Amino acid sequence: MLESMVRPTVAATQPSSAVHSMQPVRPSPSSTPAVPSSIAVVIPAYRVATLVAAVIALMPPDVTHIIVVDDASPDNLQEVLQHITDPRLLVLRHPVNRGVGGAMKTGLLKAMELEADIVVKIDGDGQMDPQLLPRFVAPLLTAGVDMTKGNRFAHLASIRQMPLLRRLGNLALSFLTKVASGYWHVFDPCNGYMALRASLLPKLAFDHLAERYFFEISVLCEAYLARAVLEDIPMVAVYGQETSSLRPLRIITDFAPQLLGRTLYRLGMSYFLRDFTVVSLLLVTGLPTLGFGVGWSLYYWLYALRSHTLTSTGTVMIGVLAIVIGFQLLLQALALDVANEPGRPRR
Repeated sequence: MLESMVRPTVAATQPSSAVHSMQPVRPSPSSTPAVPSSIAVVIPAYRVATLVAAVIALMPPDVTHIIVVDDASPDNLQEVLQHITDPRLLVLRHPVNRGVGGAMKTGLLKAMELEADIVVKIDGDGQMDPQLLPRFVAPLLTAGVDMTKGNRFAHLASIRQMPLLRRLGNLALSFLTKVASGYWHVFDPCNGYMALRASLLPKLAFDHLAERYFFEISVLCEAYLARAVLEDIPMVAVYGQETSSLRPLRIITDFAPQLLGRTLYRLGMSYFLRDFTVVSLLLVTGLPTLGFGVGWSLYYWLYALRSHTLTSTGTVMIGVLAIVIGFQLLLQALALDVANEPGRPRR
């Protein structure tokens, strides 16, 4: 059960009907993007007592609800939150730590209960500037975009600013996440600054969303299965006094197996259970052919090595031909999978 402290949920300012119109608005480059009538910001909070107040203070006035989920933080987070007078603030508390994913799932369910139109995730450590929120919300007001996500790699200056370990970890994960999620145009997969249409949330399998640091990637994977259109938003992260709990060893031992599992699950759901397409045929022919070629070549290489004999040209070519054909089939399947990304223009 959640222990909750609920403050009155009222708007911080009296919004005009023009600013809060629910009609889709395409922002012009010279104007501030319009926002919908109800935006809920979810802040998963753990060991951020010294930082979260500044994050909340920077929250734009168009935000309707600020939901802070105290994930059993051992510091004086509750005391800090009690001294914040923002009437939009609503605090939920976990009796035991569940991780960033568990905190977000609690916050998302609360946002749905509050009937928010847009839900935005912003961390409480100050790395995500709340003033960028209109950039994340604006694409959701145009037809066809269901989710936006931050991209810290859009500008070279941002990449140089990022600590080396985080840079290498994100770069290594990017390609694997593209394969696992099916969003091939997306970069910086571990970026937690994201905004979603509330109408997308019921389509996500919450029991498949990860409880801890794999949460952001698991959201991408579930959004793909819901055929949600995703757009990257360039941003600059701020690295200060916060302490990251993400370690390279965790990425290697935890993320890689989960990404493999997500890849197999996505391919199975998309091309075998829900549909059977040319990609399905390419996979069922390419994988066995490539496997046969590798196995055949490895067997005769070891045999020749142990028997000190030369392998015939024909035997070698059987393995080579199978590997080349299998690789080409899988390469074509990859090209068609890229073209099948939700929202990608069809030619």
